[in-house]
Amino acid sequence: MDAYLLHREQMIRRPLEEVFAFFADATNLELLTPPWVHFRILTPRPIKMHSDAIIHYLIRWRGLPFPWRTRILLWRPPHIFIDVQETGPYRIWHHTHRFEPTAEGTRITDTVRYAPPLGPLGGLMNALWIRRDVEAIFDYRHRRIEEVFADSAAGCPEEIGIPAKKL
Repeated sequence: MDAYLLHREQMIRRPLEEVFAFFADATNLELLTPPWVHFRILTPRPIKMHSDAIIHYLIRWRGLPFPWRTRILLWRPPHIFIDVQETGPYRIWHHTHRFEPTAEGTRITDTVRYAPPLGPLGGLMNALWIRRDVEAIFDYRHRRIEEVFADSAAGCPEEIGIPAKKL
């Protein structure tokens, strides 16, 4: 079973509580997801975030619709939350969101462990498309976060993006 890891860090020159509050509103995920994913939240709003909260989405990947059911595995505001895919396009999707106060503001760290479906064929699909798509989604997310917190992220030396790699 091949699994892959994507790790991203981003500095935002805003207080921890303000940054976490943005991410605590599940509807903001629509703002952070590229239009080509056709992401829609299906869960009625408002969505109360807590451990074991369930959120239903619908995405399209390369034209194919995929229902996605996420469970919030861990909810510890304002420092961390973890979402896991219970049903959806991946065999495994485990996304850890960390928020750390720094002298400059808040460091956002995303660590995603994912495994494509379909065994060895999934590994090939990851090499051909999935990894690039996941990276493109997080590149878009990074830019949108900068826009949301305008002029609070530009030029921060601590921004890093590490390509998805095999575990």
